[in-house]
Amino acid sequence: MRFKGLDLNLLVVLDALLTERNLTEAARSINLSQPAMSAAVTRLRDFFRDELFAMSGRERVLTPRAESLAPAVRDALLRIQCSIMTWDPFNPAQSDRRFRIILSDFVTLVFFEKVVERVAREAPAVSFELMPLDDDPDELLRRGEVDFLILPELIMSSAHPRVALFDEKLVCVGCPKNAQLPRQLSFERYMSMRHVVAKFGRLLKPSIEEWFLLEHGLKRRVEVVVQAFSMIPPMVSGTPRIATMPFRLVKHFEKTFPLQIIELPLPLPAFTEAVQWPALHNNDPASIWMREIMLQEASRMTAVSETTEGSQALLDTQRLTPTLASTARVR
Repeated sequence: MRFKGLDLNLLVVLDALLTERNLTEAARSINLSQPAMSAAVTRLRDFFRDELFAMSGRERVLTPRAESLAPAVRDALLRIQCSIMTWDPFNPAQSDRRFRIILSDFVTLVFFEKVVERVAREAPAVSFELMPLDDDPDELLRRGEVDFLILPELIMSSAHPRVALFDEKLVCVGCPKNAQLPRQLSFERYMSMRHVVAKFGRLLKPSIEEWFLLEHGLKRRVEVVVQAFSMIPPMVSGTPRIATMPFRLVKHFEKTFPLQIIELPLPLPAFTEAVQWPALHNNDPASIWMREIMLQEASRMTAVSETTEGSQALLDTQRLTPTLASTARVR
């Protein structure tokens, strides 16, 4: 089919080339033979009057014209897929949909495993591909290559819809046997102690507390950098090191790695974990269903946490009551 002289089938070829930047891989991704791919590239170059690709050493690079075409071509194909082609009716019990989700190990361990367990009961053929934090998750959303991001809301872009899941706070942790770790930690002591820090992606993006310190021109004593929050406890256990971690993740690891929790001497408010999805998936029935599952499980987790914290506060009060009564009698 042609539109103003352009064979629209060539848009699929062009998108594959712009994505893979390799003729062989592009041909394989759209099940096209090598001769057919070469012929399609020739037709694309003739239509756009541009080479589209050039060799720089052994690397194939896009021309400026190709760079400018990439987002428009991907957006056009996504709109055809999401807006023009009719979505199949979504039946969770019969669907074999695979959801690709970018999220941290923290969110996986304290929250998303509950989502996976529930989906396994309600939609046994639905599957997940859980992906590590990417250096440019917004681009993956724009290209429709992931279904969801679950990240702190404050670092999400405004280009796609999102909804809050749950609030979390950061705490300082150390080994209970660490004699250098006081019960109340001053800011100066916090900065001078040896730290284990999590950084993410190839660019080693900082965690929230590191971002806060960098914004204020502050630098702490970092002894170990790890790729995920879950790698922190073994690097702290049995050492004089400390670290800053999400509170729920600390509670998750307490049985495996005894950790002492100390209030963080930084003016950091609680942060909100949110889920974001491509704007073009907003009316996708499968995406809507998965969002509802996540919101319900987040609400359930928050309610359990509040009940647990309330029970703990009551127990603490009951322990203190006899002591307070004795003190009153002495007075």
